[in-house]
Amino acid sequence: MHLISMSDLTLEEIEALIEDAGRLKAERGSQRLRDDLKGKVLGLIFEKPSTRTRVSFEVAMLELGGHAIYLNWNDLQLGRGERIKDTARVLSSYLSAVMIRAFRHETVVEFAAHASIPVINGLTNLEHPCQTLADLLTIKERKGQLSGLKLAWIGDGNNVCNSLLLGAATVGMSVSVACPEGYEPPASILERARALAEKRGAEIKIVREPADAAKDADVLYTDVWVSMGDEAERERRLKAFQRYQINERLLGIAKSDAIVMHCMPANVGEEITEEVMEGEHSAIYEQAENRLHAQKALLLKLLSP
Repeated sequence: MHLISMSDLTLEEIEALIEDAGRLKAERGSQRLRDDLKGKVLGLIFEKPSTRTRVSFEVAMLELGGHAIYLNWNDLQLGRGERIKDTARVLSSYLSAVMIRAFRHETVVEFAAHASIPVINGLTNLEHPCQTLADLLTIKERKGQLSGLKLAWIGDGNNVCNSLLLGAATVGMSVSVACPEGYEPPASILERARALAEKRGAEIKIVREPADAAKDADVLYTDVWVSMGDEAERERRLKAFQRYQINERLLGIAKSDAIVMHCMPANVGEEITEEVMEGEHSAIYEQAENRLHAQKALLLKLLSP
């Protein structure tokens, strides 16, 4: 089994992963080191920089009794043009699983097609499923449920938004995406998310005004206006997203007990204010910690005997 898209997981699988992640988190204080994955080796291939993804996967493997190897794209023959399928076949003979952070989603899809070991998408230009698993765990911890909640996404309809739409729809959570025209999630993602949401009695909306999305929201979520790979568009994006900031005014439109989320890194003062990020409604740092626990649950699912 691979995890390339949130669409790869059923409702039952997502619920089981969240339950396992919560259990692993609770047990970590008394049993930090385990031997579930003794003898297993995870390769971590990075074409893009990383803080949370790299460290959380390395620590997860260590604490589960396995080992992780960091592989920079340009240190591999991939950086000199070796075919992806050749790398996938060779690494499959050395490793137990591979996590890849790449620019193009097609890179991970192609790698998985030729690998004989599990492949995990650690972020591409289209999706970030590992982030969504941690997000759903965080929301469940804070709200006690997932189905029936409303999440407001404020800003760019990017890879994090895409995976969140698919994951939220699968568990019955409604999502309103507030974004400028031209920055919507891809039509293919919206079509899949709406089909999933309809089955669960949820709703997926695209709106232009942040206030319309935030009204009665249980969760406010944002991300940077300029993602990795979009740096050439920085000035245009800063102008387009000026109104799409989570601040005290927008928070006041959501439910009184709404939580605020951000996948980080954050550009404080752009998509979110310091006041909100450090405020009582913020779940941002718990969300970052939960990357570790959600990924432990995923690794156990993919690699346990």
